[in-house]
Amino acid sequence: MYAIVRDRGMQYRVEEGQTLRIALLDAEPGSAIELGEVLLIGGEMPLVGAPTVDGAKVLATVLGEEKGDKIVVFRYKNKKRYRRRTGHRQEYTRVSIDKIVVGANEQHVTNTPEGETNGA
Repeated sequence: MYAIVRDRGMQYRVEEGQTLRIALLDAEPGSAIELGEVLLIGGEMPLVGAPTVDGAKVLATVLGEEKGDKIVVFRYKNKKRYRRRTGHRQEYTRVSIDKIVVGANEQHVTNTPEGETNGA
């Protein structure tokens, strides 16, 4: 089972046991966090939110902080001897996805394709 979650404007496809690099959080390594904006729960019978799946959340553990690769910004004006070179390294938080939880409101959803019945 996988989920698509939104965290501060970015969307991520996550599965249980996966490690993920998200934008920097103010959280200590080892602390538990919750990603609450679940847009889709995938599997045999996907649950699509409008815009989010009610009661669904993704539980994760913070592993640590790291920096991304350096991005070099180079500006110049031709024929004017104007050159500026700067760099930037984005900071990220590495998290481990522990569990994808579907709330109590979604427990009535069955995994049968449309047109089939549950034997009733």
